[in-house]
Amino acid sequence: MPTISERGKLMPASPIRKLVPYAEAAKRLGRKVYHLNIGQPDIETPKQVLDAIRNIDLKVLEYSHSAGNESYRRKLADYYRTVGISVEYDEIMITAGGSEALLFAMISCLNPGDEVICPEPFYANYNGFAQTAGVVIKPITSFIETGFALPEVSEIENAIGPKTKAILICNPNNPTGYLYKKDELLALEKIVSKHDLYLISDEVYREFCYDGNEPYSAMNLSSIRDNVVMIDSVSKRYSMCGARIGAMITHNRNVYNTALKYAQARLSPPLFGQIAAEAAITTPPEYFKKVADEYVLRRNLVVEMINKIPGALCPMPGGAFYAIARLPIDDSDRFCQWLLEDFSYNNATLMLAPATGFYATPGKGKNEVRIGYVLNLADLKAAMICLEKALLQYPGKMM
Repeated sequence: MPTISERGKLMPASPIRKLVPYAEAAKRLGRKVYHLNIGQPDIETPKQVLDAIRNIDLKVLEYSHSAGNESYRRKLADYYRTVGISVEYDEIMITAGGSEALLFAMISCLNPGDEVICPEPFYANYNGFAQTAGVVIKPITSFIETGFALPEVSEIENAIGPKTKAILICNPNNPTGYLYKKDELLALEKIVSKHDLYLISDEVYREFCYDGNEPYSAMNLSSIRDNVVMIDSVSKRYSMCGARIGAMITHNRNVYNTALKYAQARLSPPLFGQIAAEAAITTPPEYFKKVADEYVLRRNLVVEMINKIPGALCPMPGGAFYAIARLPIDDSDRFCQWLLEDFSYNNATLMLAPATGFYATPGKGKNEVRIGYVLNLADLKAAMICLEKALLQYPGKMM
């Protein structure tokens, strides 16, 4: 039998999805599983998005421009201006989700073997994109005690070596929910300028900022405008993950034109998704306020209930809809599997994401889990009660 590629062997499995077979087995036993492991909101997609799909009247499903429909890109540029980001439509490339945008950014800006500095914990699939692109993620660790704030500038500078080509951040952050402050972005601006690096800024959770705080986009770092590549997506903003529409945005024409060659090789982004995403731009502000208010209630419930558990710690996230919690456990991978295989309370259990998959440093995240507060309040409360009961029974509980 032929062997698979070495590249395929090195490609990491998703820590978010790897426990799915255990969840399916638990459901076959009749157990209810509260899914807090994945960022799939239960928020309804805006009506005008679904109406646009239902009312499509096309005789031919044609290719779009490789960079995406011009009408959509023009409206998207208008949207960015409303949130204080000045960008032209021909600086926007529409992609198959934020995932393709990240991959295009990496293979356009970095050579195989180049290093990209990334604060950890970070979105687990960054590992997969880096492996596909042949680049190396060099982690700098942020800590739960500081709420996962950006590490000190000195730490970042110490991580820069001869192969360092970029810094990658997610703001607001997945998986921690941390919202980078303007001062932190300005500190990154100085580092990027000093060392002539790229700054790849994943800003897909921009609309999810709480407690009166506003996001500060890397696109507004004027002294490094040609160094910045922004990643975006409609998946979470409009609760339309299945549309698979993202965007890569940059003022740097060389980066854009290089990425366009990759975009041409895959022909065009999804047509139906673009139609849906274009319709989504007309979503009224009240939608986002209602959604944000709901997530604040969910966040507060989860954080409050976890912090009442002896030995547990969960910082208050400033954005997105995730939290990292430290639990009194020996091994988060073992614990998350045990929840699905061996535990139930009132014939229910919960599915969490082990935080080990969000770190690049071996041994990190062993007593941490990521929680997506993407369920309604009643289900979240029931899930947190399940978690509390589970920690009383777990054989690897740490005192």
